[in-house]
Amino acid sequence: MTVFEKIKELLDKARISYEVIEHEPVHTSADAARVRGTDLSNGAKALVMYGDGNPLLVVVPADKKASFRKLKSHLGINDLRMASPEEVETLTTLKVGSIPPIGKAIDLPSYFDGSFSGKDMIVFNAGSLTTSITMSARDLIVVENPQMFDIVE
Repeated sequence: MTVFEKIKELLDKARISYEVIEHEPVHTSADAARVRGTDLSNGAKALVMYGDGNPLLVVVPADKKASFRKLKSHLGINDLRMASPEEVETLTTLKVGSIPPIGKAIDLPSYFDGSFSGKDMIVFNAGSLTTSITMSARDLIVVENPQMFDIVE
């Protein structure tokens, strides 16, 4: 089963409404917002990181940057780094840029910036550089049940 199929299964099983958007390949959050016709701040940027050697998924609004200091402090870890493109692919079977903000679909614990709880809609790459999903931010939080706190700089 592909990651996209896992995402659809999770959402369908929870009876959550979503829309699939097919588009040209995108490699940056700005490109994704442009081709989707959505505001950059509604995008969910999903980052695969290693904290004290353990993989984790950090999700921030696409117009923001993750604060390593805040992550380390909140999670009580000493060493935090981005996963290399090769590590991302080995761990998730996906290319950088296609990572969804649904750790359950890629077997990673997820940590969301708290600002997502105040958003109406969210849009994200769904396991592909050419496929995105738009849905209610609240529904994504319900289905994923991530740890949420202030993560952005």
